[in-house]
Amino acid sequence: MFIRDTILSRLKRGCQTIHYPRQAPPPLPDRHGGALRLESSKCPNECSLCAQVCPSKAISQANGTAPVLDLGKCLFCAECVKACPSQAILRTGDYRMATRQRKDLLLSSPGKEELRLAASLEGKMLKMFGRSLKLRQVSAGGCGACEADINVLGTIGWDLSRFGIRYVASPRHADGLLVTGPVSKNMDLALKKTYAAVSEPKIVIAVGVCAISGGPFASHSQVNRGVDTVIPVDLYIPGCPPHPLTILDGFLRLLNRLEKQV
Repeated sequence: MFIRDTILSRLKRGCQTIHYPRQAPPPLPDRHGGALRLESSKCPNECSLCAQVCPSKAISQANGTAPVLDLGKCLFCAECVKACPSQAILRTGDYRMATRQRKDLLLSSPGKEELRLAASLEGKMLKMFGRSLKLRQVSAGGCGACEADINVLGTIGWDLSRFGIRYVASPRHADGLLVTGPVSKNMDLALKKTYAAVSEPKIVIAVGVCAISGGPFASHSQVNRGVDTVIPVDLYIPGCPPHPLTILDGFLRLLNRLEKQV
């Protein structure tokens, strides 16, 4: 009786996993806001209100020039959006933010107002990892928020393993590292040793603003300014923390697993 009721209950519930990427994903919650867009043509050059209110110094502005917005430093608090009198900085609600190069997270002059999204691995790397990728997750001084959203991808609603991606317990069983946190000084050597234990070829993914730039801790003497100051990085996924959809989108772009560019 119990087994029958359990089976019937499962059948009634149907598939609980989101249909992304075969279908467009659900919208991000309002409080998240997604990627920011900088429309520098609207920006009055004498104004620096956005830079003044930014808690992580993600916005810089030289005299007489338009601001530069660094999404690799951005906490996505939206204080700049509220402060801008000309609405030159906007929240787009777009979950797609992962890039292959650090410089692609800089939004500045006209023509560079939106992100250059991550391209896939090429050649041998894509052939090796495109269908199966094992990652060792390293929390290098993180607060736990990025780690929590990484773990969400393993739940029934996301089912990361359906893409051939899974987390492993040892770097010697891994194809690469998934790193969170600003890399505190006491994790510096540990991260280097973990990286060395992964066999070649290997990839490194930096998740969250702390892993990309040090985030709000960047000026502290006991942290590094991100993962790429210690080991090379192949994929940057910004956010504080990034939404699970942003993380998943970054993974799939890297592995060329998006059936269509949604």
